[in-house]
Amino acid sequence: MHQEYCLAGARLVDPLLSRDEIGDLAIRDGKIVAAEALSDAAIRLDLRGKVVAPGFLDLHVHLREPGQTHKEDIVTATRAAAAGGFTTVLAMPNTAPAIDSPEAFREFNSRLPGRAVIEVLQSVALTLGRKGEQVTDIKALKAAGVTTLTDDGSTPQDEKIMRKAMLLAKSCNLPVIDHCEDLSLSKPGVMHAGKISQKLGLPGQPRLAEERIVERDIRLCRETGCRIHLQHLSSGGSVQLLRQARKEGLPVSGEVTPHHLFLTDQAIEKFGTNAKMAPPLREETDRQMLIEALCDGTICAIATDHAPHAPDEKAQSMLQAPFGIIGLEAVVPLCLTLLYHQGLISLPELIARFSSGPRAVLGLPPATLTPGATANLTILDPDHEYLLDTAKFHSKSLNCPWQGIPCKGSVQGVFYQGQCLL
Repeated sequence: MHQEYCLAGARLVDPLLSRDEIGDLAIRDGKIVAAEALSDAAIRLDLRGKVVAPGFLDLHVHLREPGQTHKEDIVTATRAAAAGGFTTVLAMPNTAPAIDSPEAFREFNSRLPGRAVIEVLQSVALTLGRKGEQVTDIKALKAAGVTTLTDDGSTPQDEKIMRKAMLLAKSCNLPVIDHCEDLSLSKPGVMHAGKISQKLGLPGQPRLAEERIVERDIRLCRETGCRIHLQHLSSGGSVQLLRQARKEGLPVSGEVTPHHLFLTDQAIEKFGTNAKMAPPLREETDRQMLIEALCDGTICAIATDHAPHAPDEKAQSMLQAPFGIIGLEAVVPLCLTLLYHQGLISLPELIARFSSGPRAVLGLPPATLTPGATANLTILDPDHEYLLDTAKFHSKSLNCPWQGIPCKGSVQGVFYQGQCLL
């Protein structure tokens, strides 16, 4: 029995092919096909007023499995991702224990069949136990099928260790994805070091804690030739460093999260620990520079840094509560509302930051709407107006400041390998 769909009357947006037109898209046996290839039995979906785009990829997701499944797991995280418009997520290895070996990588992948509703790419730690002391066996990881290396949540503080890791990664043609934080400057800070932290009497993290590692990584990239991707940038200074590196032609890329795009450190006063994240929310000047860099292409990807925590964990004080908020089911509506509808970015450019941009970071084949391509698709209603309701989220955790925000633009569903997840 062939599974066939005709997605009729949609706005088809394919940034890579500069395609933006109203038309029909045909799917048969998991692939995009020419319309005439469909039989009369094809399921016809009326998508007038909707947008069909290549499937979105989130470069920065914490599934919390293994070891912290009271916060999230493969089932809940991938359902949340699909509801949020993603057909692929890159999972971070800061699990308990850390995924830092071929054996741990294979064990994790054995958990996916029958549980993950979309594609999960598991990254693996750059150093053993993510301690920053001993580089993992990168050649063995490459042989096991690993595509990405990161110590996310931390980074090797010793430049010699980072250089060794980047040289090995380069020799295996693997990208290194880095959480830029100089611990000698950031600890024990729980928010941005500025007027708000002084007012609240809380220890702060200066921009320099991020910028020093960004500068280091770019310098090592220049020397080693290793592809480096800078995670969740928060500082205007980091943006300037990235922009200069890209002008130089270095293989450096960067991502930004919805919280750093749409909130500042003032949110701590309103939302408390649900606005505590690493790197911290900074000031309006930083926020504006991040938006500018995203819109001009200096930052190539929007990633959520989806970081679920249980209510009792976030109910602790600002000093004790863990860093991070969830984002999988909020990011696309927020970006449609606050970037696209504000006239800051075109719809094709915004879609590129969720699809072609992230895929290029990982060296994955481009996702397109051309016949022969796998039918991994994201369907949007750009004009749907509603209030974001976290109670309807699929995630196990609800730690975020987005409840009740008025949105214009929603995710209507995804197709994953030709399967309709509406």
